[in-house]
Amino acid sequence: MRADVTDALTRAFFQEWARAGYSGLSLERVARSAGVGKAALYRRWPEKSVMAGDLLSRVGLTITDVGDQGSLEADLKALLFALRRVLRHPKMRRIITDLHAEIERTPALETAIRPFQRARRERINGLLDRAIERGELSPSVDRETAADLIAAPLYWRLSVVGGRSDKDHIARLARMLASALRADD
Repeated sequence: MRADVTDALTRAFFQEWARAGYSGLSLERVARSAGVGKAALYRRWPEKSVMAGDLLSRVGLTITDVGDQGSLEADLKALLFALRRVLRHPKMRRIITDLHAEIERTPALETAIRPFQRARRERINGLLDRAIERGELSPSVDRETAADLIAAPLYWRLSVVGGRSDKDHIARLARMLASALRADD
C-alpha cells in the first residue's frame, strides 16, 4: 500500500471528523477528499471505528511524546506543553471533545480506542518510573490516579471551560502536579 495514499486518507479523515463529528463522518467523503477510491480506504481499514483507533494511536502517541527532562517537574512541564499544543489546535480540540462524547454512545469506537488510551497511560508510567528512579516519587505512587491527574486540569481548562493557558500557567500547573504526586506516600 502506498504511503502517500495512507497519508492523504489520514489527513482527510481528521478533517472530516473535525467538520462533521464522528457520527456524521462519512468514509466515502474521506476517500473522495483524499482523491482515492473507497477500495483504497477499505483495504486499510474495514470500518470507521477501526480507522479511528488506528489513526489516533499513530498520531496521538507521538504528539505528546517527551523524553527525560531531568526532573519530575520538568517532565510534567514538557508533557503539559505538548498537551497544550494539541488542545489549542482548533481541529484537534473538536475531535477530542467529540471523541469523549461519542465513545459512550458507540461501543465499536470504545473498543477501538481503549488500546490507544492504555498506551497513552503507559507513557505516563514511563514518566513516573523516571521520577521513582531519581528518588522524586515513592514506588507506591498510585499510577492510575496519577495518570488521571496529570492531563485532566489542562484538558478541563482548555477544552471544557474555554480558558487560556500561558507559560506561567503551565509552570504553575507542573509545580502543583509534582507536589500532588509527591504527597501520595
